[in-house]
Amino acid sequence: MQIKDVLLAPGNGAFFYDDQAAIRAGVSQDGFVYVGEPVTPNFESIRVPASSLSVGLVLTDGTVVWGDMMSVQYSGAGGRDPLFDATQIWDLTSRVVEPRLLDVDTSRYLSACSKVFEPFEHERLPLALEYGVSQALLRVAAHQQRSTMAEVICSEFNLPLPTNKVPIYCQSGDTREINVDKMILKAVDVLPHGLINSRQKFGVDGQTFMEFVKWVATRTREIGRPGYNPVLHFDVYGWIGQEIGLESQRIADFICRVADRVPGFTLNVECPADFGSTEAQIENYAKIVSILDNRGSSARIVVDERCNTLEDIRLFAEAKAAHLVQIKTPDVGSLADTARAVLICKENKVGAYVGGSCTETDLSAQASVHVSVATQADMMLAKPGMGVDEAFSIVGNEQNRVLAMLNHRRFQNEKLDEKAVWHAERS
Repeated sequence: MQIKDVLLAPGNGAFFYDDQAAIRAGVSQDGFVYVGEPVTPNFESIRVPASSLSVGLVLTDGTVVWGDMMSVQYSGAGGRDPLFDATQIWDLTSRVVEPRLLDVDTSRYLSACSKVFEPFEHERLPLALEYGVSQALLRVAAHQQRSTMAEVICSEFNLPLPTNKVPIYCQSGDTREINVDKMILKAVDVLPHGLINSRQKFGVDGQTFMEFVKWVATRTREIGRPGYNPVLHFDVYGWIGQEIGLESQRIADFICRVADRVPGFTLNVECPADFGSTEAQIENYAKIVSILDNRGSSARIVVDERCNTLEDIRLFAEAKAAHLVQIKTPDVGSLADTARAVLICKENKVGAYVGGSCTETDLSAQASVHVSVATQADMMLAKPGMGVDEAFSIVGNEQNRVLAMLNHRRFQNEKLDEKAVWHAERS
């Protein structure tokens, strides 16, 4: 089965692209709008509605499968690709990628990705393009094999069919208190993100942040069902380093104080500081991890900024420069590399968190679930959007459907094996 045509359709991401540098500089908010001038290149305003571009592959049997391209919320920050430009990506897809797709053998997923994503004019293709096209190619392979996308990943990487659920992590956005209540009532595995992305939310010496962490823990005990004990995960967007200084020991001391305020909970702190480069980030995060481990702290460091591509993830994992690596799917590029990233983390005994962005779509979220389940990541993000209900249902329901299909397939195979044994014994 071959691809006989390629379709492109403009779309919307589920949230907004935000200029992180401008927000960090302290611009004010007027309702949902940030007031001030953008700082990051290609942003015409600080907050821009997220756009996406769908790529549809028309197969010789008439089936059309889709994938979605987009960037992450904080595009252009922390070494990431620039802001998504749908017009530019459309042109590049039509001129460069479409001819490759029409010529590629789609029966082997990893081989197809390698050929379609070869460099163009000695440059890697935009990661958003890789991300969307790799989703569509994964769906082609699943269609041809009459299987799930998870089974394709398991087959390509020689992995056993999974049986366990991957814990789901929800993010609150700015509607923190209401969304925390939703997460607790729905017994979310990991919560609440918190969007601690400004001095106002972090507070002088981190006091506002510490009070919020304690409130989340208290609220969990107040309204959560008996025995519910989620992981508490907060993304502080580098504000610990910005507020108290870029010194590893002081940052580790602060994180320990936060963890001490919520005994009985595992505390994940994402992006405690931005040290300005991948090399500096690895060196200093490794120091912070070592200090926390030596103290026996319940806190874990999660890396996000400066850890974007597969090679970045390899460097952080090998250096033990995090307890948990966020594999930010649109920044990694091809979903094949997301799978590789999880396996690299596992090889180095570092946690693998298949994340992504609120700017994604239902299609990209569902494809990510299959990769997360197949590789048995340590946790995965409920996406897209900044609401709890929609993202949790999209990711949670897809995971349950995948596992139900895999269990059915396993049961059918066991019955066939039993029947074969029965016939062999009587022949």
